[in-house]
Amino acid sequence: MARDSQAALVALNRFGFGARGGASGDFVNAASDPRGFVKAEMSRPNGVLLEVPGLQSTAALGKAVFDYQFEIQQGRDAAAKSAPAAATEGPQPPVEAKGQRRNLSLNSIAMDMAPKEPPAKPQENVNASMTPPETMQPAAPRPPPQPLNIIQKTFRAEALARLQRAVIADCGFAERLVVFWSNHFCISANKGGVARMWAGSFEREAIRPFVLGRFADMLKAVEQHPAMLFFLDNQQSLGPDSRAGKNRNRGLNENLAREILELHTLGVGGGYSQDDVTSLARIITGWTYAGRQGQLGAPGTFVFNSNAHQPGAHAVMGKSYESSGVAQGEAVLADLARHPSTAKFIATKFVRHFVADDPPPALVARLADVFGKTDGDLKALATALVDSDEAWKAPLTKVRSPYEFLVASGRLLAQIPGDAGRYLNGLNVLGQPLWAPAGPNGFPDSNAAWAAPEGMKLRLDISAQIASRLADTIDPRDLLELVAADAASIETRRTVERAESRQQALALLLMSPEFQRR
Repeated sequence: MARDSQAALVALNRFGFGARGGASGDFVNAASDPRGFVKAEMSRPNGVLLEVPGLQSTAALGKAVFDYQFEIQQGRDAAAKSAPAAATEGPQPPVEAKGQRRNLSLNSIAMDMAPKEPPAKPQENVNASMTPPETMQPAAPRPPPQPLNIIQKTFRAEALARLQRAVIADCGFAERLVVFWSNHFCISANKGGVARMWAGSFEREAIRPFVLGRFADMLKAVEQHPAMLFFLDNQQSLGPDSRAGKNRNRGLNENLAREILELHTLGVGGGYSQDDVTSLARIITGWTYAGRQGQLGAPGTFVFNSNAHQPGAHAVMGKSYESSGVAQGEAVLADLARHPSTAKFIATKFVRHFVADDPPPALVARLADVFGKTDGDLKALATALVDSDEAWKAPLTKVRSPYEFLVASGRLLAQIPGDAGRYLNGLNVLGQPLWAPAGPNGFPDSNAAWAAPEGMKLRLDISAQIASRLADTIDPRDLLELVAADAASIETRRTVERAESRQQALALLLMSPEFQRR
């Protein structure tokens, strides 16, 4: 069989995370059978799951984080009670809100306690090599690093498992699908300690099992996952006529209902109204998770609290749903998953992610048709994309996201991460912190976001840092053969060959169109 180098480049970059270094033979294998190379991962559905020793369930993590936060709270309360009486005499400096915590909600405590990753060392991670020696000041002695708490340890363990899987995957198409759906149904680890603790388990439990399954099943798993309920505050939503709503001065919270309609299913212009948002918010009141004391169920698990649920029938998109407890909301989700607007919205995002910022209308229409006719079969959707001629003929114009860039670098250089820190710091610098988009619409998926001059300069700085560590042991000309072989342009070959040093050649290779574009 003739080898097609250009198709191999499309297979590895557009659908995967790029070729692996060493003796992987990825480019040769992809060139021999480009479509088969991409599809191979879809024949191993369980391969999408991430079952790593030490990674715990959301429930186990929930219990651990609730106990940790309760212990911290008890310590603060004890410290406040034992403050010397003299501290109350005479003028006092303003007391920060942190000290007054007895009546704060779990959500407020988690927000305030959100552990941040240890700050990156700017001179090491970005542009230390660019700083003139005469401008550098003597470094002040640094205090010893504090040990990671349970939230930070869990986040880093989850991040490392995800990164290692992406770096070692054959093609990476299945992992790219995980990243796509995780961003579509995003939460933010920056919401608070609880969200940070659950970010990885949310993806493992609500996304991965359904990436090659049915959209309706993924939708239900996502909307009932404690991480999503916490992220969009549904645990705070009370039906106005529910028992809890009558006893408390709180009512509906429409966050989750709005994002289900606007971002998760129908999309903007998908035919819903504000009345539908409010009605859906009423239907999913009572969808929450059990807290530390486990009064409603095992801590950290999804529960339906009938005392918070708005009673009665409610209409969404012109259809009335009778009062049936949790099944009422599940029926709405099932219908939304099958709605034609959902098929079009998902198909458009899917093609935009993998093919072009301006999705070819004919391809979008075909994928929407597949989505509808197969009842949202996501494996069929992915297969239709790989089988389409448009996906292979469209030029490689999309710029890799920061996550894709860093993973592709690790793959090419055969550097399986043993610690997540370097990747997490790099993602923070490049504006795509792991599992922490700025809003519920996720990270952007366009060149306008990732190809801006400042962002590309930061990539060059990181490429230079990577090259400074590894170039002495690698010949960039050999790497170019692994990246693109004879699909590499004459300009890229000349640039790499004429570089003044191996370090410069490697940095330029990492910034080349063959490496940066998909």
